Amino acid sequence: MPLKYFLPVYLLAYFSAAFFWRSFIVWTKTGINPVVFRSSDNAHDFIGQVFKHLFALIVIAVLVYSFWPNAYRYMIPIDWLERLWLRWMGICLLLMSLIWTVVAQAQMGESWRIGIDEQNRTSLVQRGVFGFSRNPIFLGMMLTLLGLFLIIPNALTLLTFVMGVVLIQIQVRLEEKFLAETHGDQYAQYRKRVRRWF
Repeated sequence: MPLKYFLPVYLLAYFSAAFFWRSFIVWTKTGINPVVFRSSDNAHDFIGQVFKHLFALIVIAVLVYSFWPNAYRYMIPIDWLERLWLRWMGICLLLMSLIWTVVAQAQMGESWRIGIDEQNRTSLVQRGVFGFSRNPIFLGMMLTLLGLFLIIPNALTLLTFVMGVVLIQIQVRLEEKFLAETHGDQYAQYRKRVRRWF
């Protein structure tokens, strides 16, 4: 499948599997909306708003590359990174990160949330991939952004990669603080045993 078709299909599959499907499952099983980013002006919700803009930039980058090749040059391609082996590495990262993320979400079960849920207590998931990484889904997201940059290296995909890593680093620290307050010694022991990323 040519890249101009692969990338939009992948993006649709990733957003569907990583955000919508798991959220729908949790909502139908518990009646709780797992998307807990709101529109307030606090740091947590501000990050949620910036994440939305980041996702929009990713969609724009992929759609322009796939369907408006004449406009692609306005994204300032980084020609010296356009190598076949880097492109294949990027494709492998995308596929691995999708599988990794879906597995991690399934292992979270009803504890899956998008953002920090202060209203509904969830269990501390420590099994499966969470035994290797405290933040496997965020790790998968960063690998996805890196993979996209390697496939279509340009100023916009570089921006989304850097911006995504910074946002994720901030969000992870907010979540760690919340988990430490919520789960106390259980989380402290987990934190000693398992690294933040891998």
